[in-house]
Amino acid sequence: MKIKNAIRHFKLISHHKWIVFKLCCKIGEPWRGLMHDLSKYSPTEFKEGIQYYVGTHSPITEAKKDKGYSEAWLHHRGRNKHHFEYWVDHNAPEVTPVIPYQYAGEMICDKLAAGIVYQGKAWTKEFELQYWNEREKDKKEVNPKIRDFVTAVMTEVAENGIDKTLTKKNIRSLYQKYCGA
Repeated sequence: MKIKNAIRHFKLISHHKWIVFKLCCKIGEPWRGLMHDLSKYSPTEFKEGIQYYVGTHSPITEAKKDKGYSEAWLHHRGRNKHHFEYWVDHNAPEVTPVIPYQYAGEMICDKLAAGIVYQGKAWTKEFELQYWNEREKDKKEVNPKIRDFVTAVMTEVAENGIDKTLTKKNIRSLYQKYCGA
């Protein structure tokens, strides 16, 4: 079972990385797409990914249900700047700073790719906005400007689709509108 899960998990994270790369290319950030989630192949993250692999959602969710925490998540968020949790510092003057553009753009691509991979054929252009609104938008660790940026992008995706929304010009414009230069 572990070998089967290892192969399935490897395929899943590689498929996710491929979609993130393609989406990052659309917004003019191919390097971020290429470098995206390399830590998922590290022993800390990959081992837990195999152990808690389900295929329909992140193994991190299963680890948290089982143990109350996820070593993979703690490792991952501390190494990947596209997660807003990376930027939280409770001892800094600004606890949740505005995430720089390239990482905020990668975050958008990551969220969309996760929905596409885990939802498969059931994915719709409205899915990520609903997921964002119900599960992530109101987390206190999200900078209000980043919250507004992600909400605006996901709303546009829901209304117009990925191809019309994810352009270098549009994403940069939305970032500037909600987060500043």
